[in-house]
Amino acid sequence: MTTTGARSPYLMRAGLVRNVRTAEHLTTFVVSGVSTVLITRLILGLSGYPQIGGKGLHIAHVLPGGLLMLLAIFLLLAYVGPVVRPAAALVGGVGFGLFIDEVGKFITSDNNYFYQPAAAIVYVVFVLIVLASRFVTNRRPIDPKEQLANVVDHAVEGVSGGLSKIRSAQATEQLNQVDPQLQGWSETRALLLACPPDEVELAAPVDAAWRAVQRGFERLATHPYAPRVAIAVLVVQAIGAPAIAAGIRFDDGRLLTDLPVLGVAAGSLLSATFTFRGALRFRRGDRVRAVRLFELAVLVSLLVTQVFQFAGTQFAAVGGMTLDLVLLGLLGAERNRLRHGPAAPASPRMWGLPPDPDAPPFPVDPGDPA
Repeated sequence: MTTTGARSPYLMRAGLVRNVRTAEHLTTFVVSGVSTVLITRLILGLSGYPQIGGKGLHIAHVLPGGLLMLLAIFLLLAYVGPVVRPAAALVGGVGFGLFIDEVGKFITSDNNYFYQPAAAIVYVVFVLIVLASRFVTNRRPIDPKEQLANVVDHAVEGVSGGLSKIRSAQATEQLNQVDPQLQGWSETRALLLACPPDEVELAAPVDAAWRAVQRGFERLATHPYAPRVAIAVLVVQAIGAPAIAAGIRFDDGRLLTDLPVLGVAAGSLLSATFTFRGALRFRRGDRVRAVRLFELAVLVSLLVTQVFQFAGTQFAAVGGMTLDLVLLGLLGAERNRLRHGPAAPASPRMWGLPPDPDAPPFPVDPGDPA
């Protein structure tokens, strides 16, 4: 059973109950938003930056972006339960990507879409969203009452249309993490038992993508060459990022003392320091500390190096950002594996079926007669 810390009673009384899948939904939002920006820039570049309209009118893509964000808000306000949130996160992310892509027009007097710092601004905005997500979800562990509220959220779907096997498994796994002595546990279990079964599994492409990504990172983390490859990539990236930035800036006729180049160099030096310390820990057999140091190296690259990289090279820095995200996912999977140990049971997944097909669909109430 998961041990969680108490949360401020004022926030709980105000109804600010956190969703256990906040990180997943916001990551879906960020990934869809970043992808939209990159795809939009690519399509416009290949097509010669056409304009939709005529006779003095120009329909900027910020308008469909706003409509998609409105659609996401409508879905969240019009429907209850957990099913609609992945779709709303995806639609909202696409809309926000179309909106933020035109940030250069919003902050320049001549409505300059090609304003050079725009790429860095877009990147920083998405980084701040990720940091805010981590702050909300990691500052304090999920409170048992919040966990129970999330189980009730599943019952909202089950009361109206029944619970499928996967949804029942999700509710079961969440309820198993709550102390049965907590007030409302028995009532919540009774509510779940009252939900009729539903044999139809609705398509959930976002959840399926999450499962595929996690399985991929778990397989990569267990590969014997994974740590050495991660170290090699971090070293090459720390050396290559300043060289690439300096080369591009020299091509533009700028000096080596340009601020983006210095920022990339400083971030790369700090990342290299963490990488070197992590490699030493890895050689000594301290894999837990090594993984943490490697994660710090990647985070410095994401939060410092890539910011200046985007400022100096604009969207040419996408490759380095993508590589950092892959490394962060790989290291996160390895950290989870080390935390639970090779012989320990796997951590609960909010989307998996119960490991024992003959197990009861919901936890047994300790107050029930044997």
